[in-house]
Amino acid sequence: MDIEKYRKMFLSEAGEHLEKMAEQLVAVEADPQNSDGIDALFREAHSIKGMAATMGYDATARVSHRLEDELQNCREQGEVDSEMIDRLLTGVDLLESLLEDISEGRAERSVDDFINGVMLVEELEPIPEEDSCDLAGEGVLVRLRLADSVAAPGPRLLVLLTRMAEFGTVLEAKPSEEQLLQGEISRILLVRLATEASQEEIRQRLQCYRELNAIEFPVAVLEKDQQRKVSRKSGTTVRVDTDLLDRFINLTGELLTNRYQLQSAAGERNWREMNEGLSQLARLVKNLHHQVLQVRMMPLESITGRLPRAVRDLCRSSGKEVEFSVEGASIELDRAILEELADPLTHMIRNAIDHGIEQTGSVQIKSWRERDQVLIQVADDGRGIDPEKVRKRAIERNLISPAQAQVMRDYDVLQLICQPGFSTAEQVTETSGRGVGMDVVKTSVEKLGGVLLIDSTPGEGTRISLKLPLSVAIIRVLMIECAGCLLGIPITRVLQTVEISPKEVQTSGKQLVISLHGELLPLLSLRKILRQPKGPASNLLSLVVTEVFGRKVGLVIDRLVGQQEVFVQPLPSPFDRLRGNSGGAILGDGRILFLIDLQSMLEKRRTKGS
Repeated sequence: MDIEKYRKMFLSEAGEHLEKMAEQLVAVEADPQNSDGIDALFREAHSIKGMAATMGYDATARVSHRLEDELQNCREQGEVDSEMIDRLLTGVDLLESLLEDISEGRAERSVDDFINGVMLVEELEPIPEEDSCDLAGEGVLVRLRLADSVAAPGPRLLVLLTRMAEFGTVLEAKPSEEQLLQGEISRILLVRLATEASQEEIRQRLQCYRELNAIEFPVAVLEKDQQRKVSRKSGTTVRVDTDLLDRFINLTGELLTNRYQLQSAAGERNWREMNEGLSQLARLVKNLHHQVLQVRMMPLESITGRLPRAVRDLCRSSGKEVEFSVEGASIELDRAILEELADPLTHMIRNAIDHGIEQTGSVQIKSWRERDQVLIQVADDGRGIDPEKVRKRAIERNLISPAQAQVMRDYDVLQLICQPGFSTAEQVTETSGRGVGMDVVKTSVEKLGGVLLIDSTPGEGTRISLKLPLSVAIIRVLMIECAGCLLGIPITRVLQTVEISPKEVQTSGKQLVISLHGELLPLLSLRKILRQPKGPASNLLSLVVTEVFGRKVGLVIDRLVGQQEVFVQPLPSPFDRLRGNSGGAILGDGRILFLIDLQSMLEKRRTKGS
């Protein structure tokens, strides 16, 4: 049997079983006497073991078998405790790492410690913030393991611990120097080290110690939260229903028939039959597009299924009690969107728990569909965001002037928290508060052709809403004209289109503005941004109201052309390096439509402070 041929299928199926296990473990922890949940976990572990054994992945099969043993004990006891849940989750994490090894073509890592019941993923105490700021290098975790033949492991580890200090500052060790001096027996030394030495340098200088059985750098323990990402990328394989494949075959046959009909009609110059054939072709292509889109669609639960585990870990580290729920998890989106959405969703959940929830509360993800868009809302019932606090911080950071702050609505002020580095947190925590994240979330959403909106009521909670297209391949755009170029803006980025008289333009300092619905909007000239000469004078100015860097602006264009659905493709080199390019599309008449990203266009100008 050609094992490699089935590797991707194994990774896909095993990954699904792991996700179900992580989700089910959190559910069982909430209901320790849930025998059905324990049975379901046993089945998932058994499935992974069977597949891994068939494929010849011995370490994965052994860990799965060990999990089966643990779950069998749970069956016999009739319930599970938090310690057992921790052990099982450690096993799930290890299996995830093993799948990563297999995916990247590496040999499976050693699992002897886990199999023998040595749980090395216990967390070390976090490095104090004030200490970590002064470190010369990053914290590195080194795990040294003595061979079983070493007669006096304690003294040997003490020598190794002293040697580790030569690489930098030993921030923490388990066992500690004091424990080793008191006679604690262990064959494994975990050291957290502040050093500028590379891993390879440390490894080479320690290899002279023949009693060492292994020198490892388990980053997953040091950066547990970052490594255990909810967004474990799916492979490129997709399961397709056989009925859908049958429909593809039928459509292909119809297209082939249609082709010969058109060829025949063209040869005979039978225009009536050609028109009928073209109408049929349009119907078939539309049907084919719909079926292909169905193949790419995946339910939201494919990324939310792992969030309960992340919430559990955050609650344990913060000491908070949070009820987490997901509504509308069956809503489907393009897999390309889902893969890019996992990290932003995780960050929003972290923010909600760290900044929103005080001691107890709830966080909910709600999803629903509106026409050709999907809306995803992350809501909490915590302390909310104080708009006055945001105003004050925005003025301090020169994001807005005091005059602008006075006229801005609270809703618009709240959008400013997506500015890079913006934070109203009084102190930095391990979870968040460094002013990094929401700007990245917003940028990620906008790159997908979506929009992020924030609404909050102090004392009641915060709601962050994402408006996303169903697919990144075919989107509806607003077509505009500027300096003779046909350009497109994703319709999700357009708040309003309006025509105004030049007489309505006002000046605020050096900035041209207009008053729209009682709100002052800065005016930006697309010709100026594109470094094109001024256009001819006109009695009316065409504006596209959009949002850049969290603020509404009026974009002055030459002409509004209309709306259309287009198939977006990345531009070839060297055009893909153009600032503000987000793809292109070929229209029915053969013209090329360039999609623009206004925020990206203005980024360089903004960093220069102009």
